[in-house]
Amino acid sequence: MKRTHICGRLNEELIGQEVTICGWANVVRDHGGVMFIDLRDRSGIVQCVVNPQEQPQAHQTLESVRPEFCLQLSGTLQARPEGTVNDRIATGAVELHVEQAEIYNASKTPPFEIVDDLKTEESLRLQYRYLDLRRKPMRDLMELRYRITKSVRDFLDSEGFWEIETPLLWKSTPEGAREFVVPTRAQPGKAFVLPQSPQISKQLLMVAGVEKYFQIARCFRDESARADRALEFTQIDLEMSFVEQDDVLDVCERLFGSIMREVKDIELQLPLPRITYAEAMRRFGSDKPDTRFGLELADLSDLVASSGFKVFAGAIESGGQVKAICAPGCAAYSRKQIDELTELVKRFGAKGLATFALDETAEGGVRSPVAKFFSPQQLQQIFARCEARNGDLILCVADNPGVVAQSLDFLRRELAERLNLIPENSFNFLYLVDTPLFEFKPEEGRFTYMHHPFCLPNPEDMHLLDEGFTCELPLSDPNHPWARIRSWLYDLVLNGVELSSGSIRCHRRDVQEKIFAVLGVAPDDVQRRFGFMLDAFEYGAPPHGGIAPGLDRIVALLAGIPGGNIREVIAFPKTAAGTDPLTGAPTEIPDERWTELGLQPLPQIPSS
Repeated sequence: MKRTHICGRLNEELIGQEVTICGWANVVRDHGGVMFIDLRDRSGIVQCVVNPQEQPQAHQTLESVRPEFCLQLSGTLQARPEGTVNDRIATGAVELHVEQAEIYNASKTPPFEIVDDLKTEESLRLQYRYLDLRRKPMRDLMELRYRITKSVRDFLDSEGFWEIETPLLWKSTPEGAREFVVPTRAQPGKAFVLPQSPQISKQLLMVAGVEKYFQIARCFRDESARADRALEFTQIDLEMSFVEQDDVLDVCERLFGSIMREVKDIELQLPLPRITYAEAMRRFGSDKPDTRFGLELADLSDLVASSGFKVFAGAIESGGQVKAICAPGCAAYSRKQIDELTELVKRFGAKGLATFALDETAEGGVRSPVAKFFSPQQLQQIFARCEARNGDLILCVADNPGVVAQSLDFLRRELAERLNLIPENSFNFLYLVDTPLFEFKPEEGRFTYMHHPFCLPNPEDMHLLDEGFTCELPLSDPNHPWARIRSWLYDLVLNGVELSSGSIRCHRRDVQEKIFAVLGVAPDDVQRRFGFMLDAFEYGAPPHGGIAPGLDRIVALLAGIPGGNIREVIAFPKTAAGTDPLTGAPTEIPDERWTELGLQPLPQIPSS
């Protein structure tokens, strides 16, 4: 090795020893001829002193050094003089008196400073990601990611799981998001795809008798990126045979208990709480509720259906609902502030907000542009349902259930931020269970799957699968048997973010074929797209299930990344636009390559 120690581990116990360290010049200072170089490696920073009177050769070698030069420094570790100790760093009590030096490589002036509190555009950071990753906050994130994956591997190994790689070149089996297509020269007109997840391959491993599988799996989806999604991402993928829902949830929550204990020194209270899909939508308007604060939704539909306010009455008459949240202490909100909140809910299709402000006076007067449409008794019922007190502000949305849920879910999260209702360093895990297997798409006049088509119906609802084929109710009727089937599907939610989704899978061909029939997939298409999996089910496939926590989201949430931006915790991410500023990818390829593959490039869209 070119070094005897690492920078961040030098301490008072090593004073007097000969030390060789390597790293990058973080800061270079010249104090009357004596040079001070703060040398940085992955472990931290240590101050190095170069005295031209004592070590003229080393000083001559280093006098041209600038920040980010890559160096090797050797010398004697000494205590810092009295009054110069730096308590802000771990090595602040010592310094290296340099006797020998070598410049491994010079550095141009970096495009930005290598400092903790960097303020520059993300695109520039990504273009020079290899410099961005030298900063301590980014190094800490990479280490956190490593610690989490190591904890995962150690825990699952102790539970008897085998880590097995699955193919990255796979068969196209559309599951929702658009796939990346990989043409092959050897088979003109045919192509592989990059897998959206190892869903089918891990099920085949269960048929193969592996019984307990896991993989830190790379996944690919050709879809618009956002803060918590990326074109390529990583899952902690696991699958087990001979299990039911409770077995998978038990392993998963103990896995997260191990992660939190080893990485955050936090002891999770197990078992984790569970909430049904129906309850989550009723109380929070979301299937990934944030339970760190209140502001729960109150359903006012039965109280206002017969009111004189046509907006409320009309919404209910057309099959909609009226729900509200109570913002504590916000009765004094100005017209401008309420207009801002109104614009927020309009993003989700809401037509507006109806408000009731309860004065802080003992009399509890009401200020509302719509209060005149309600009797005093109705108003009191509304206030009681919302658990409102004097000084509170009630905000109501009337629309179809989907619009009401999405708009109020966003509004409660926004208000929680504005009102500082979210406790710091809190990690609220929960399981979402009893998700519907299907959802009806009115615009298409058919059912589609809620998550993916390979979920097993809840055994208590299995009979509804057959009943739906002979039911005379229209498909759009919420009482149709298929609309009432709960799946053995479950999500793990942390602080309002879906960390993972999993299910007990179909392991019988006849059940899987019925599900495809509900979805309207023709038998020939089923055989063409999924025949290899259905054929495998006829060779003694065991009952099996699993779950796939998203590693990038876990790291982002445990690190407290604002907005949960997973690009911060991926070593070399793409931008939100799906490009790579570092390499320039995606790039054009020569015409002869397109011809070789039997393809033509898409026409370029002219820039506006």
